[in-house]
Amino acid sequence: MSAPASSILPNFYIGLMSGTSLDSIDAVIVRIEDKQFKLVSSLEYTIPEILRQQLIDLCQPGNNEIDRMGAADRALGKEFAKAVKALLEQSGRTKSNIMAIGSHGQTIRHRPYGDKPSGESNFTLQIADPNTIAFETGINTVADFRRRDIAAGGQGAPLAPAFHKAAFSSSKHNRAIINIGGMANITYLGSDGSSLGFDTGPGNILMDSWIQKILNKKYDHHGNWAASGMVNKALLSQLLNHPYFEKSVPKSTGREDFNDEWLEKTLSGKNLKTEDIQATLLEFTAKTISNTIGTLPQTVNEVYICGGGAYNTQLILRLGKLLSPRLVANTEQLGIPAQWVEGVAFAWLAKQTMERKPGNLTSVTGASEAVILGAIYQA
Repeated sequence: MSAPASSILPNFYIGLMSGTSLDSIDAVIVRIEDKQFKLVSSLEYTIPEILRQQLIDLCQPGNNEIDRMGAADRALGKEFAKAVKALLEQSGRTKSNIMAIGSHGQTIRHRPYGDKPSGESNFTLQIADPNTIAFETGINTVADFRRRDIAAGGQGAPLAPAFHKAAFSSSKHNRAIINIGGMANITYLGSDGSSLGFDTGPGNILMDSWIQKILNKKYDHHGNWAASGMVNKALLSQLLNHPYFEKSVPKSTGREDFNDEWLEKTLSGKNLKTEDIQATLLEFTAKTISNTIGTLPQTVNEVYICGGGAYNTQLILRLGKLLSPRLVANTEQLGIPAQWVEGVAFAWLAKQTMERKPGNLTSVTGASEAVILGAIYQA
């Protein structure tokens, strides 16, 4: 007797993620069986510097935006496709082994609140042409995940909490999953099955921007430069007064709120050592995350960190002190290394879409209902 058609379909999915920091494309192959996630292969693919700067420029209003966006959309789609091909070659697999690609794309504008009292003008926009990815790779591609949630009255972000719930929930412990990318977000996973999630504020973005400006480095390795400085309490207090922190959940943020222009304005008139500013920016990220833990519905027993910030030794040490006596650990202890969690999340979201299953959590985004996310671009 032959096996049912559904049982012989490949259960390997590719996830592609380019975050707010715009340092690289994270590409992963994941085998998904029920609620078991096996990371098969992973690759960090560098975005060409010229394109990276073009994308950063698109994150703020400017001249000739439509032409610049159209060109960057196609160019980034080609880079995503190259990342897929490199990943397949590295893993020894072929396109026939892959059910679908889940591509987050690159967010260049996120306006979850709109500019009208009705909120009707709210939107989010991610680019990296999925038509190009599907054509170049020969693999069905799922993309544009966020806008269906916005159509359902949500903010389109954060989306990772739905995956966190699928992969990291515990019936014994109340957990918090903290993703520290360019921005930071938190997912509360209650042992009773309840969940909540939102963006806590900046993650690495301000620290990365400052060290790039002063030392021409893309990031502060292990937080060593921040560790050489002293936290300036007056500056920290001013940073913590950003209006985003007064918003109620659901809430999400991005470069629109926390960017170079805002930081320069905040620093205006201050004569501070550059390393002290970096130390304060690290403390800012740590404080906004730890302050959030105290607002969750129940006491959290375990905190797991993912995203690039999980490798900032000084940041993790500071979080450990602020969150003590809770367990603070890397998500690798739960089976998925911190760097690749978001990539795996978009592989899972692709699977959800292909199987016509919802991918959002209404308690997180504020959508009126759980909906199937994204669009499928056939190879």
